[in-house]
Amino acid sequence: MKARESLVRLKEFQVREKQRQLGQLQMMMAEFEGMTKDLENQIVFEEKKSGISDPSHFAYPTFAKAARQRADNLQVSIRELKMQQDAAELALEEVQAEYARAAALEERDTGTRLRA
Repeated sequence: MKARESLVRLKEFQVREKQRQLGQLQMMMAEFEGMTKDLENQIVFEEKKSGISDPSHFAYPTFAKAARQRADNLQVSIRELKMQQDAAELALEEVQAEYARAAALEERDTGTRLRA
């Protein structure tokens, strides 16, 4: 019977770990989105200040070019994190199902022991 208790605790730990990982991914995505918005605001400010909004123009502000590249890189990272988030959500669902099965078995065994 101890083995089932250990299995339930292991599955419970795995559920909490997957939830923590999912939370971290969501937090990183939110931070990256905020950074992207800040960069876009800086780009708009630089373009207004210089009066040039065409990135291919020879006098386009260097800072705006660099900020645009950083914002693009952050968008790529956000898309990659979204894929990781989708995978983590699937893994969490699987672990939650395993935990539910293990808890049900443990409950059944406990009920059987109490009746005996």
